Amino acid sequence: MIIRTRWALACAPVVSALMLSACTGQSSGSDEAVAVTSTNDTCEVSQNSAPAGTVTFSVTNTGTEATEFYVYEGDGTTIVGEVENVGPGLTRDLVATLTPGTYVTACNPGMNGEDLRAEFTATDAAPSSQPGAA
Repeated sequence: MIIRTRWALACAPVVSALMLSACTGQSSGSDEAVAVTSTNDTCEVSQNSAPAGTVTFSVTNTGTEATEFYVYEGDGTTIVGEVENVGPGLTRDLVATLTPGTYVTACNPGMNGEDLRAEFTATDAAPSSQPGAA
């Protein structure tokens, strides 16, 4: 019984701090969802920007061949994240942590040939609200 009490007393400050931080209304970044539709010859990204932070690209393949989806750094060669072998009729998510800057999205229908690319921007996150502000 003494061990449980000591453990509870030792953990109480940590638990209290976590609970208080959850009530401040501040977050550590974005959690944005971006829809991507890939066909046999198109790649449609629902938006060309999102706040920096965690961005989930939900890739739906409406084509007849497997596809791939990539997010590259602005140089177009350094891969930030990828999801491969998205079969016809399937949806797979690519979760990427993006810092503010320019990126390139790319689909590769049929997983061969040229990628279908578009520019994507991660914007500075909106400023967090100040405690007590209305």
